[in-house]
Amino acid sequence: MNTNSNTYTVIYSIILVVVVAAVLAFAAMFLKPTQEANIKKDTIGQILTAATVQGEDILATYKQEIEAAILVDINGNKVGELSIEDCEVYDNAGLKKQTVASEKALPVYIFKNGITVIPCYGAGLWGPIWGYIGLEGDLQTIKAVCFGHKGETPGLGAKIADDPSFAAGFAGKQVGSGDILFEVAKPANRKTENNGVDAISGATITCQSLGKTLNQWFGFYQNYFAKNGA
Repeated sequence: MNTNSNTYTVIYSIILVVVVAAVLAFAAMFLKPTQEANIKKDTIGQILTAATVQGEDILATYKQEIEAAILVDINGNKVGELSIEDCEVYDNAGLKKQTVASEKALPVYIFKNGITVIPCYGAGLWGPIWGYIGLEGDLQTIKAVCFGHKGETPGLGAKIADDPSFAAGFAGKQVGSGDILFEVAKPANRKTENNGVDAISGATITCQSLGKTLNQWFGFYQNYFAKNGA
């Protein structure tokens, strides 16, 4: 075949694309179990942070320190369980589905130290944001939080995950009632007192988005809080 012909170029390009696609597909299949395991481990690490539980072996610590992992509906009723032995948790894809699901199955992680952890998931400025909120026995007082994001601006919006002082500001705050359950806003703009924290300077949109996300997910769990709070 004439290697300078258009036919040769087209055939060569097709073969090259097929080979590269096959290699990438094989690599993706081969690495998928490892990627899923890493995602689970990272998720559980964030849950443990919100529960104020520490341990070198994340999975072993989770199994040892958690009392129950259940699913509840919007009415606060138990509708299922997550396997503790398998360290079954909702990843971000699972949380995203719950924001639009008509029949919700919301995860609740109850730890032996009395802390209950719930998740939240929403849209930030440049991508998804999420978090885990540890609540004391009354299911109204925040003990600790852990937030994450996919693409918020470093040094600004990314501080929701990177700045320990921002997370520390949630400790002792309350889940409110009525239309505004929680706010993340500048003090001058807040309509509430104890169920809100100060926004990060220069990250107004990310903080507003986080506030809306928390407000929405606290709303999802309101009936569960009312039925099970101490």
